[in-house]
Amino acid sequence: MTASTQKDSIFRLFIKAIKGEEQNFTEGSINRAIFLLAIPMIVEMGMESIFAVVDIFFVSKLNSSDAVAAVGYTESVLSILYSLAMGLGMGATAIVARRVGEKDFKGASIAAVQAIYLALAIAFVISVIGFFYYKEILALMGASQAVLNSSSGYAFWMFTGNYTVTLLFLINAVFRGAGNAAIAMKSLLLANILNMILDPIFIFGWGPIPSMGVEGAAIATNIGRGVGVLFQLYFLLNGKSIIKLGIDKLAINGAIILNVVKVSGGSILQFIIGSASWIFLMKLMSNFGDNAVAGYTTAIRIFIFTLLPSWGLANAGATLVGQNLGAQQPERAETSVWRAAYYNAFFMVLVMILFLTAAPWIIGIFTQQEEVLAYGVQALRYVSLGYVFYGYGMVVMQALNGAGDTYTPTILNVLGFWVFQIPFAYFVAIELGWEAKGVFIAIALAESLMAVAGIIVFRRGKWKGVKI
Repeated sequence: MTASTQKDSIFRLFIKAIKGEEQNFTEGSINRAIFLLAIPMIVEMGMESIFAVVDIFFVSKLNSSDAVAAVGYTESVLSILYSLAMGLGMGATAIVARRVGEKDFKGASIAAVQAIYLALAIAFVISVIGFFYYKEILALMGASQAVLNSSSGYAFWMFTGNYTVTLLFLINAVFRGAGNAAIAMKSLLLANILNMILDPIFIFGWGPIPSMGVEGAAIATNIGRGVGVLFQLYFLLNGKSIIKLGIDKLAINGAIILNVVKVSGGSILQFIIGSASWIFLMKLMSNFGDNAVAGYTTAIRIFIFTLLPSWGLANAGATLVGQNLGAQQPERAETSVWRAAYYNAFFMVLVMILFLTAAPWIIGIFTQQEEVLAYGVQALRYVSLGYVFYGYGMVVMQALNGAGDTYTPTILNVLGFWVFQIPFAYFVAIELGWEAKGVFIAIALAESLMAVAGIIVFRRGKWKGVKI
């Protein structure tokens, strides 16, 4: 095969991946399977991360550290919601992928419907709590009175409008399990385009639309994500996907709901454990002032931008594990994971080098406030030191989830975050007086140790016998 023909072949595969079709990933080239799944998943995760970066970019133009801090506090709390949605989504991906591998498409559709019902229930509880107690929640996080007075409206709209992000996460997970990640990608692309258009209009005002400040960012985000959800529902209802929301599949099925809860339970717990640790770290950062929180928040948004695309490869590994276990091919499942992990680690090393060399320029895109800039640069450089380990670790952890073994990663998260990271961060930041630097070092060490532990557990292979 000539170089030209090979390039054409890769180009055709890329177009096929972006176009989106349900594929049989239980046979044929593993590299091809990873490529077809990972490309739309990487774009999808990139689209999700762009939400965070676009919001913080426009909010930072208000030249208010209070507004940026409000976004940081709110997103830290919402990380619990994201954990619930992502955990439930991981369970849905595992079950749907297993049913698809077994060629039980009706069972996959019914499981998807029950997962959507659970997502709606979670979103309702969060919205009610947020509606009545949004200021109290921010105050509990350590927000100053200035933040509460000027910028708490961002939290109100994000908490009460959380249905959009919850359903977006969950339904995209269903499409990933079915092997059609392109629909998930397209829904987020549509949502992002709307958010990028509406953000500056709602934040700064335009024509008859008044300036809404930081609240406008939240409203724009909810509208964009809401339209993305409608796009997803169109594909579920029009009969063109193997996952279909027909009348015969809409009945509440207690047994399947319990199975979704059982499989999702470990995923939800592990994400909550991780997110709760981030909340604690944000609370710890508040000891060093609003500038430290703002710098840390800006860095986190940039981390998300680089980590979520990497989650695309991890999610590809999870789908391949689920479908191949359903097809009784555990060795193919394992080979798929190791290859995806290698590609992911290579990518993360490149990102680490970029952060170490260009951190001031990257943070400078979002803020020119001297103290905020200094904290953000410090965060990028220290945390990225663990990226090479995390590149491998995030793939094997997702692979365990994709196999239905969601409780092993949960145990590793408890040990990594709550037994090591939080006590260590408090000790070096407060007791040793390293302040913010201590928090950043603790994050890098904890993520690296968990990745190594995950690799060791995955190599033992007990996940191959999990039944769901």
